[in-house]
Amino acid sequence: MRSSLYDFAGGDAAFLRLAAAHHARCLADPELNHPFSHPGHPQHVERLAMYWAEVMGGPSRYSEACGNQSSLLQLHAGNGDMTDLGRRFVACFVAAADDAQLPQDAEFRNALRAYMEWAVAEVLRYGPQEVVVPAGLGMPRWGWKGLLTPPGARSTPQS
Repeated sequence: MRSSLYDFAGGDAAFLRLAAAHHARCLADPELNHPFSHPGHPQHVERLAMYWAEVMGGPSRYSEACGNQSSLLQLHAGNGDMTDLGRRFVACFVAAADDAQLPQDAEFRNALRAYMEWAVAEVLRYGPQEVVVPAGLGMPRWGWKGLLTPPGARSTPQS
């Protein structure tokens, strides 16, 4: 049995490097710079790393400390059509995997790209301003062959 994508990548340290590299690439992108340059959560990079780590098979730190998939989608909902930004976001993610010195294994890199393409499509579904994000969506889990646990699975409410 293969290790999780989280373990194969190198655990928490690898996902922190990935999140930092991705954030830097988004800030450097002339189109993505605008949404990424606004002050956000002071621990945005760390929270992003925890989220990706959990999705890829790591510990449930994001969902325990920050919320579930519904709360994440709500943060990004109602922003209108951002299809072009989505493509740029994926490109930055793919390049950031190199910057973060993640394993070059082709199957691993394909799994990462497939995840981010799925994740961006999921966020873009909630782009219309009148959209309602369902409550209680659990965290998705991604493996070597794709989605393992869809976010439609309900989680317990956050307190």
